[in-house]
Amino acid sequence: MSDNSYNRWAGKWALVTGASAGIGWALAEQLAAARANLVLTARRTDRLAKLAADLSSKHGVRAEVFAADLIQPGAAREIHAFTTGKGIDVELLVNNAGFGAFGYTHEIEESRLLEMVQVNCSAVVHLTRLYIPAMIERGHGDILILASTAAFQAVPFIAAYAATKAFDLIFAEGIAEEVRQFGVRVCALCPGSTNTEFQQVARQPDRMFRVAETAEKVARVGLEGLLEGKSCVISGTRNRLMVEGERLAPRRFIAKMAAKMMRPQSSNVK
Repeated sequence: MSDNSYNRWAGKWALVTGASAGIGWALAEQLAAARANLVLTARRTDRLAKLAADLSSKHGVRAEVFAADLIQPGAAREIHAFTTGKGIDVELLVNNAGFGAFGYTHEIEESRLLEMVQVNCSAVVHLTRLYIPAMIERGHGDILILASTAAFQAVPFIAAYAATKAFDLIFAEGIAEEVRQFGVRVCALCPGSTNTEFQQVARQPDRMFRVAETAEKVARVGLEGLLEGKSCVISGTRNRLMVEGERLAPRRFIAKMAAKMMRPQSSNVK
């Protein structure tokens, strides 16, 4: 981002979900460096408090912390009530929180799959619906939604995760065109493998993260894409080429190739 681009969020408020680690943490750091005030939400209050204190001290910005678990259907409204109660006008909403689960779908706990849909999809829609009316009313605002390169194809063994990210991508691209006329920008950020806690939470094998980007790089690409008015941005040349290549092949072929790459090395299935 250029120095002039930084001015868009300087002195304004950005809300970052899932800010306690990974891409969310990196986004918070870069926004603070751009002089944006922050509302940081996640489940781990201790991490949020440390991040808020560090960013306030280093960059002289205001940072509010609100612990929330987006697995709970009412969490989005609680977050909105918190910012409203503080008199905070959210200029930038970053729907970053999300998680995955690796393995055969029938072997993953049912509750885990449904919680993934709640966090990755329902909470994204709910938060967006809560904050976008004020952005439209004042004629400016930004929304960044974390999707994934998995959004562009079926991915066996992270099938539900890929489906949630396809939802995020299509949702972001759709509403981007709805609200562009009102001065509001929406962008889906689609990273590939990234060095975060995602791998451990999803329990994906190390072999799938041999070529991974840093969270800092991914965060920068997302913010730049949003500032440029893009409705979708893919982080990494290799990832962009992969997505373009997939468009040329039959969908079933891509799914079969993904299955060969992703298949667990051991399973109860023979």
